[in-house]
Amino acid sequence: MSNQPQTGVRQEEMPFAIVQGSPLLKLPDDLYIPPDALEVFLEAFEGPLDLLLYLIRRQNIDILDIPVAEITRQYTGYIEIMTEMRLELAAEYLVMAAILAEIKSRMLLPRPQPEHDEDEEDPRAELIRRLQEYERFKKAAQDLDELPRSERDIALAAAHVEDPGQIRVPPEVDLRELLLALREVMARAEIFAKHQIQAEPLSVRERMSRVLDLVSKSTRYVEFEACFDLSEGRAGAVVTLLALLELLREGFIDLVQQQLFGKIYVRRPSG
Repeated sequence: MSNQPQTGVRQEEMPFAIVQGSPLLKLPDDLYIPPDALEVFLEAFEGPLDLLLYLIRRQNIDILDIPVAEITRQYTGYIEIMTEMRLELAAEYLVMAAILAEIKSRMLLPRPQPEHDEDEEDPRAELIRRLQEYERFKKAAQDLDELPRSERDIALAAAHVEDPGQIRVPPEVDLRELLLALREVMARAEIFAKHQIQAEPLSVRERMSRVLDLVSKSTRYVEFEACFDLSEGRAGAVVTLLALLELLREGFIDLVQQQLFGKIYVRRPSG
């Protein structure tokens, strides 16, 4: 039986190339390709088991009942095509062809009658086991490849989140920093200083009530400078400072500072 007609059928199934959506089944007569000018890397199949699995799945054949004769014919035909295209065949493909030929010959030989009602092992059993095992590993590899991969599907981002359970205790206000803040207020009060005689002197108690009212209306904190009225000049600043110190001594207010050399705030006691 000549192989030439079969080669033509296989060539129709596998065109040389796809040109503008149309398969190229025949090379032009005036086309000259120098020897070894084109190197083709076979990436469609990863080995003989992958090729066998492709031939079985393409025809919806039950893997437990493989028609060895037909699969062997298609497998050897694929090897002949690769040989005609001058592709370098791995030794594993030729070994698998020999295994298929052996299984085919064993199935063609008459089987002796089994003794003691024991069934003879199917010559295809070992090949079926290898195919099933390879299919499981291939499916697992595909599932792993579909998982999101860092630097391919997702990009990692980092953000610093402070521990919500960590309690930050503000530093205690030093008297020296309090005096420095007072000096700044006094310096700003110089702008509004007026040499006038006040008919009514400033009252520390009245100023204490004013500071308590200012702190009680605030939701959280009041800046230290906000307690002073710069239009009152130095006398008003001194009275306000005395009122703040008296309130602080009696525990009606707290002075807090978020960071070293930062602003000073007045707030209601936490208790």
